[in-house]
Amino acid sequence: MQTDIDPRSLIGRRALDSDGARIGTVDEVYLDDATGSPEWAAVRTGLFTRDAFVPLGPSELVDGQLRVPFRKALIKDAPDFGVGRHLSPEQELQLYHHYGMDVPRSGPDPAARDFGELAGGD
Repeated sequence: MQTDIDPRSLIGRRALDSDGARIGTVDEVYLDDATGSPEWAAVRTGLFTRDAFVPLGPSELVDGQLRVPFRKALIKDAPDFGVGRHLSPEQELQLYHHYGMDVPRSGPDPAARDFGELAGGD
């Protein structure tokens, strides 16, 4: 993702899948506690549904919308950890595996790495 974007500015933006279909709205952004870089976004997938975690690394901001390079069905099937609390290293690993992504070389180290909530919409 573009590194010059303030992660807080993502809150409330529309999120689209790889085909341009609407996934939902960015509800929260999670930062890596060790580096401070944005790693995950929780996207509200509907009025009465849940938030789905999407990786920000391979995503990009296009015309004011977050474009996630995965299909909507895969995103909606992502593990549900709830929002408003830290992602554990084990939860992060589950997300990387769900999306078929390589785990960054810097982590996750269960003893030293944790993901915290940056901001929320509710």
